[in-house]
Amino acid sequence: MLLLTCPNCGLTVEETELAPGGEAHLTRFGPASGDAEFEAYLFLRDNAKGVHFERWCHAYGCGKWFLAARDTATLQVFGTYSAQTKEPPAEILESIAKGRAT
Repeated sequence: MLLLTCPNCGLTVEETELAPGGEAHLTRFGPASGDAEFEAYLFLRDNAKGVHFERWCHAYGCGKWFLAARDTATLQVFGTYSAQTKEPPAEILESIAKGRAT
């Protein structure tokens, strides 16, 4: 079972209380972009095993979005942080480098 802590309300909840929102920190392309850029944004992902930065919504709680760093092979969670953050916080990157979950 995947457990994530919502940084907005502070609750640690099971994944059944959350709604996944896909990969975090993507460059999003608007209507003025070309077809190739928009196709790459919608469909092309590496999806390799390992640490991924993901978007989650606390759907059955506060209803707010947040970001999480987790290993897709082991479900080890390295941390969660605000959806308004442009890049992962230094302490989460340190945890990933050391291989320690929060």
